[in-house]
Amino acid sequence: MTSFGAEIIRAQFMPTFKVKRQIYHKVGSLLPFPDGQHKFLQMYFIGDGNDELNARCRHKKVHHFPTARAFSQKKNNLVHLFKTAIDMMPSDTHKIVIHADKTPAGEHVRRFNAPTIDEVAIVIVGDQFQPRDIVLHRRNDQLTKVAETHRCYDALQYPIIFWDGANGYHFNIKMINSVNGKETNMKCRAMNYYSYRLMIRENEDNHILKCCQLFHKYILDMYAKIETEHLIFIRLNQTKLRSEEYVHLRDAVVNDGNTTNVGRLTILPSSYTGSPRHMHEYAQDALAYVRHYGRPDLFITFTCNPAWDNIQQLLLPGQSPVDRHDITARVFRQKLKSLMDFMVKQEVFGSVRCWMCSVEWQKRGLPHAHILIWLYNKITSTEIDDITCAEIPDADVDKDLHEVVTKNMIHGPCSTLNPNSPCMIDGKCSKRYPRALVSNTDTGNNGYPLYRRRSAEDGGKLATIQMRNGDIE
Repeated sequence: MTSFGAEIIRAQFMPTFKVKRQIYHKVGSLLPFPDGQHKFLQMYFIGDGNDELNARCRHKKVHHFPTARAFSQKKNNLVHLFKTAIDMMPSDTHKIVIHADKTPAGEHVRRFNAPTIDEVAIVIVGDQFQPRDIVLHRRNDQLTKVAETHRCYDALQYPIIFWDGANGYHFNIKMINSVNGKETNMKCRAMNYYSYRLMIRENEDNHILKCCQLFHKYILDMYAKIETEHLIFIRLNQTKLRSEEYVHLRDAVVNDGNTTNVGRLTILPSSYTGSPRHMHEYAQDALAYVRHYGRPDLFITFTCNPAWDNIQQLLLPGQSPVDRHDITARVFRQKLKSLMDFMVKQEVFGSVRCWMCSVEWQKRGLPHAHILIWLYNKITSTEIDDITCAEIPDADVDKDLHEVVTKNMIHGPCSTLNPNSPCMIDGKCSKRYPRALVSNTDTGNNGYPLYRRRSAEDGGKLATIQMRNGDIE
């Protein structure tokens, strides 16, 4: 019903939905001008159901008529409201107003019921509406932006997910006491609301989690709404920030030139994740560790594996890990916490002085963590081979470790064995494989050690990798 506006990032290998900058929804008039094409909300006012169905499938270039027919025949309360109200409009000068915060009378405190016809819209001539209200014209060539905090924001953009036109997040939702189930005086934030909507619960069926790629778009859209709400709060509460203590910011404003023509000045505190002050604070903390404790002893990379049983067991029938980034993120976080407890509390590598980690997301949509660990007892050059190894494990000694390494941790094959490998650039492997076999670990001169990688004659182990052209040893 509304148009989705954003700078979308597209890539063939990327299974996720990404956008840049701001996300916004816009809505047009109920009816197009004579001889004009129907778009967005106007699709619901094309003749009978078959005309609407054909136009929708032709516009989207799809031919799944049974699926489209099933959704087009559902009774969406918003569409029914618009069709009823448009018959009441005596002329094109009248408008339909959907109030931002008005909810149906008698609504249950723990549910957000679908709107009823008499309580959603009114037909008016003047400008009797608030800035956040949605104003729909009978015929108009202008698109109107829908506020992120409007209660119909979700239902207008995702009519397949919210087929009944149910209300979404708005400012008047109150928090519920989890102990007695009663409503409190605290207002519910967007983050709390959508965390509740996306949570997995036993003996309950959450249809939002079954929408695959549409689910990706939905959670990204709602995350942008959460960030927008946070930014609005910061902009409206600038006086509560202790900005007089921002010494460097004050010096920059005073000494670095004219700042009167740069728009409205809004200071982002370090508590806002991703802001320059937040990133600078993390960088200063990391440098303080190095200045006080010296260089870290261990640098460990921990990567998410979508084949983990914890992820596979939570997938719904017919789903793959790329359809459920919520599960991937939650399982990876629990695994990372378990790994850090294992290394720090059980002192696998020795007594840990301090540690830090940074979580990043790969282009294919999987998280991984970079971990730095400082030990009380520094690792000597003679102890490197006891901690890290670049060789294939002995299958007779540890069969499970051998299977993990041969399946996930062997590069290639590339070079002349596989010239079409993604790592090949100008006929050479960009990762410098195959690497030379060495009998002893060499710490190197540029910070990249050459770990012991012995040949079969020197005591190293071999593995056979299956490829389409045959097995490679």
